[in-house]
Amino acid sequence: MPDISMDDDRSLVTAVLANVPGAFERLVGEYQGLCWHIIQRMVRHPEDTRELCQEAFLRVHQCLHQYRYESALKSWIGQVAYSVAKRHLERKRIPLQDAADPAEHQAMLENVGDAFDLERANIDDESSRVLHEAIETLPPMQRTLLTLYHLDELPIGEIAAMTGLAEGTIKSHLFRSRQRLRQVLEARMGVEA
Repeated sequence: MPDISMDDDRSLVTAVLANVPGAFERLVGEYQGLCWHIIQRMVRHPEDTRELCQEAFLRVHQCLHQYRYESALKSWIGQVAYSVAKRHLERKRIPLQDAADPAEHQAMLENVGDAFDLERANIDDESSRVLHEAIETLPPMQRTLLTLYHLDELPIGEIAAMTGLAEGTIKSHLFRSRQRLRQVLEARMGVEA
């Protein structure tokens, strides 16, 4: 999905708020992939994902007048999708993350850029399959943050705007996710990942 500028965001939002025919459909078309990806990574059930995406865009439509252009529209819509998925998991009592060990927290933050490269770990079809299976074993929060950062290549600041999490918390989750993936990949592939 190509990034659109703040001017494009402003004109699209203005058109939707003015009920210009086709404007909301354009907004949905522009951001439905992002919305689907965030929600699917968190809930992993296509039926629920479809319903939650509809709910997210209904909320976008209802609350668009509250958008203040303080961040990209992409980040704001991502935040709506994330909060819809998070509430869904909370209602179903599905934990968003593993319990953290506070003693590890600072060491994790120091090592967030520990050179674990998902691209390098994903060099052939078999490795790709194993990697994606390993990603699916992560808790919803870590799975979502990992894919937004490594696969969608969103900066930590934008992920923070979407999720409402502090940047340090995101770094901690990314570190923990990579550690867990490394262990799974080493066990499954019999090599050092």
